Amino acid sequence: MSAAIEAARVCKTYGQGPTRVEAVRALDLVVRAHELTVLVGPSGSGKTTLLSILGCMLTPTSGTVRVCGVPTGDARPEALAAIRRRHIGFVFQSYHLFSTLTAGENVQLALDIRSERGPGATAKSAAVLADVGLSAKLNAFPRELSGGEQQRVAIARALVADPSVILADEPTAALDSENGRAIMAILSSAAKQRGRAVLVVTHDARLFRFADRIVHIEDGAITREERPDADDCETHARTVGSQRAGRP
Repeated sequence: MSAAIEAARVCKTYGQGPTRVEAVRALDLVVRAHELTVLVGPSGSGKTTLLSILGCMLTPTSGTVRVCGVPTGDARPEALAAIRRRHIGFVFQSYHLFSTLTAGENVQLALDIRSERGPGATAKSAAVLADVGLSAKLNAFPRELSGGEQQRVAIARALVADPSVILADEPTAALDSENGRAIMAILSSAAKQRGRAVLVVTHDARLFRFADRIVHIEDGAITREERPDADDCETHARTVGSQRAGRP
């Protein structure tokens, strides 16, 4: 499987002297096409910082990042924006939909900022909404959609420009377990059937069964990687659930 994003010896430091914080420390990571990678770690472990660096929204203090073979280290802000538009789709926990736009219009906005407009853009937006099971909600406003449906619109918006990479930050955190599984199934399909690289940040061990690879991060450094099977994921989920409930 080809590498969509390559990070080598990436560091991100904030502050100086006694207030200096190493959010990411000499980190190496490859995010591959046709693969759904889950990034997991405790709060403050550097997950969101790393996602922002890989998505060209944050510049590392040191180290190198390549997106689809393009080095980002010396790129100016406008060049980084161009890389994001060409290669990366983002999905967030809070959907980030415009309340005054319909589902179709929210999706089409991702094409509009890429100067792709007109009937072709409208048709493409409708097709992607159909792919995520929302063909009947094309003209619905966000207030008329459930949380799971809003997140599907957000995923459709991320997919419509056909990016090479999908970066998702806690995409199921605001959803119940059924909708969370549905969202992860869509993201898994985006990787396996569409050949994209998908990286998902999550705290929910119940979703690990969708992962081809699980990357654990603590204190800004990757501690281990694993390629789980279904039994491993179910055991891990039960363990985490028991710990949260205070059971041995």
